[in-house]
Amino acid sequence: VTTDSVLLGAWAGIADAGRILDIGTGTGLLALMAAQRSEAQIVTIEPDRNSFMQAGINFAASPWYERLTLLHTTLQDFRPDADMLFDAIITNPPYFIDSLLNPDRGKARARHTVSLSHTELAGAADRLLTPSGSLHLVLPVNEANRFIEEAQRYGLHCTVRLKVRTTPSTPPARMLMTLTRQAVSVCEESELVIEKGGRHIYSDEYVSLTKDFYLKF
Repeated sequence: VTTDSVLLGAWAGIADAGRILDIGTGTGLLALMAAQRSEAQIVTIEPDRNSFMQAGINFAASPWYERLTLLHTTLQDFRPDADMLFDAIITNPPYFIDSLLNPDRGKARARHTVSLSHTELAGAADRLLTPSGSLHLVLPVNEANRFIEEAQRYGLHCTVRLKVRTTPSTPPARMLMTLTRQAVSVCEESELVIEKGGRHIYSDEYVSLTKDFYLKF
């Protein structure tokens, strides 16, 4: 369970979606949060076998299992029927582009774009979203800006973004984004600070956003 995914799952505007795709579900966190926040039918894809099996266990134990479909496949091989388009896509994708690969193959696939490039992700979103659909994702700030530029080639435009700081004194480390086919003159931007009063002393904004998903809140 990563802070990135919890923030994205709580923030993404998916409440009114009828069908949601979770790309690279891992252990199923984003899909489960989406199920808690909506009445949507949710399709999840996960190429790693161990993560796929764990997600299946987690889905079966949840109260929303009847709305969750889990597929063991890559995004590149995911070819649903032509009439199966999604109102929302949510993903915490690989993000390291030019850095040294992690020697752990599983971590390398999850964290580096060797398994899923940003071009492939943007192209798949263009292929799989309804005309009014939206793509929601989280990336480090530099990679996020590069993704926004890449997505424009596929007619996807950033409409809302949230920059996340760990503390008030640190620069933004992550960016949460919503992209749609609707071009806007200015992408709506805001900021959130996770810890304002020291280690594990969380800001009111962070608690308000995530309190429905953390037992400690």
